Amino acid sequence: MSRIGKLPIAVPAGVAISVDKDNTVTVKGPKGTLTTPVDRDIAVAIEDGTLTVTRPTEQKRHKAMHGLYRALINNMVTGVSTGFTKQLELVGVGYKATATGSTLELALGYSHNVYLALPKEVAATAVTEKGKNPIVTLTSIDNQLLGQVAAKIRSLRKVEPYKGKGVRFVGEVIRRKAGKTASK
Repeated sequence: MSRIGKLPIAVPAGVAISVDKDNTVTVKGPKGTLTTPVDRDIAVAIEDGTLTVTRPTEQKRHKAMHGLYRALINNMVTGVSTGFTKQLELVGVGYKATATGSTLELALGYSHNVYLALPKEVAATAVTEKGKNPIVTLTSIDNQLLGQVAAKIRSLRKVEPYKGKGVRFVGEVIRRKAGKTASK
């Protein structure tokens, strides 16, 4: 049995889960609604405030989908009840971030500013304190979309290993390399 797949999902108060006949799971909560299709072979059952995901056989394909769909549904329940947050830090001289509506403006050391249109499900705030690196905070109820947007922002200026300049997650440890003078 899959260690992740066999764990039951506790449904918090205020969250409603429904499963359609075509095996589509819909989760409604105080922050919004999320929907995902589930493979026909995987069974989703709701009993006494807990949701369980079961698989029909021990095939490798069924084992893989068992843990996958349990994790996806758990992320949907967490998203509509509490939401997800990711923070990105801009490390470098002159790096700036400004969030206006659904547009994120980034100054990342290029000859031009980078404008990134955010999906309507993702909200961004940018904070710049004197003497500290700018921090961009992304919030959303959809964990997959949030990670995709954060990865896109991070790919605009990857962290280089010599000086550590670039866009990184807050708290991320970067392996630094020694420069040319380290061999002497």
